[in-house]
Amino acid sequence: MSPAQLQTIEVAIGERAYPVWIGRGLLADHARWRARLRGRHALVISNTTVAPLYLSQLGVGLDGLRWSSFLLDDGEAHKSFANVERALQALAELGATRDACVVALGGGVVGDLAGFTAACWMRGIDFVQMPTTLLAMVDSSVGGKTGVNLPAGKNLVGAFHQPRAVAADIDTLDSLPAREYRAGLAEVVKGAAIGDPAFFAWLEQHADALLARDDAPLIEAIARKVRYKAGVVARDETERGERALLNLGHTFGHALETAGNYTALLHGEGVAIGMLLAAQLSERLGMSGAGDSERLRRLLERLGLPTAVPAGMDPQRLLELMRLDKKNTAGSLRLILWRGIGRAEIVAGVAETDVLAVLRAAVG
Repeated sequence: MSPAQLQTIEVAIGERAYPVWIGRGLLADHARWRARLRGRHALVISNTTVAPLYLSQLGVGLDGLRWSSFLLDDGEAHKSFANVERALQALAELGATRDACVVALGGGVVGDLAGFTAACWMRGIDFVQMPTTLLAMVDSSVGGKTGVNLPAGKNLVGAFHQPRAVAADIDTLDSLPAREYRAGLAEVVKGAAIGDPAFFAWLEQHADALLARDDAPLIEAIARKVRYKAGVVARDETERGERALLNLGHTFGHALETAGNYTALLHGEGVAIGMLLAAQLSERLGMSGAGDSERLRRLLERLGLPTAVPAGMDPQRLLELMRLDKKNTAGSLRLILWRGIGRAEIVAGVAETDVLAVLRAAVG
C-alpha cells in the first residue's frame, strides 16, 4: 500500500489519542496494528460470516500472544447481554489480565459488543477496531460508543470506551454484499447532511463511482466522514451537546429497526429512511424547504437506499418506540432536525402530533 493510498486520521480527546487508518492491506500490515497491543493476551471477537474470511490472516499478526476467538452469529439480534456474558467468560478462560486487548473483527454489531465487553472486563481494558463493513468504518468504529440492545429498544445499555486504534481495511469491502455496502453509504450521506453541504455536493457528483466501489473516491468518502466525526467527538465525547447531531435520522431509524425486530431493516437502511423523515418533519415545522428534502431523497435513491417506511408498520407504535430515545428529556421529544442540507440542529419539545402526522404520511 503506497502512502498515497493510506489515509491516517488522529482522533484526539483531551490527552488521549488514537489513529484511524484507511486503505488497502491493513489487516496484513501486522507491524502497524500489533504495536497498539500492550499485553500478552488478546481476544478476537468476530462473527460466523467474517471469521472464515479474515480470522486466519489476523491470527498471523497475533503470533506470540496468548489469544483466542469468540464468534457471534451474524445479525443485529445477537448484540445481546447473553453474548456479552459469553464473551466475558471467554476472557476469563483466556486468563486475560488488565493489559489484555479485545480485537473487534467485523461490522457494527461486533464492534459495539466487543467494545462493551472490553469496557466491562476488569472495569476497562484496551480494544482495537478492525471494521469489515462500510457502515462500521464510517461510523460505529470511531468515537467510542459501545453497547447492546434490549427488546425495548436499540443500544439502551452501553458505555463510552475509546479504542486504541481503528484499522479500516477496504479489502474487506470486496466481499461485502451489495445491500450491506449501500447501507454504509447512508452514514456517509448523513455526515454531509448534518454539517457539510460541499461534501453533500461531492457525493452527488461521485455517487456512481461510490456504488462501483472505486478505490480513490471510496477512501476519500470514508476519510471525510471520519474526519468530520473525529472533530465532533473531540469536542463532545459523551454526547452532552454537539455530538447528538450525529444522530440525524437515528430516532426514527432506531424505532423502525426495533419495530422490525432488527431483521426487516439494516441499520443504514433505517438511518436513510429516518433522515428523510427528519427532513420532512423539518419541512412541516417550517424549518426547511421541500427542495432540500427532495435533494436528499434523490441522492439516497441513486445510492440504492430505501426512502419509504416498510408496509405494515404502525405509526403509533413507532412513536412509542421513539419516546425511548436517549436524547429525549422528561415528557418531551428531542430530535435532530435541519434547516436544509448541512445545517442540522437539536430541537427540543417537538410536538408528537407533528411527528405522528409525518409517520402516517410516510406509511401512506
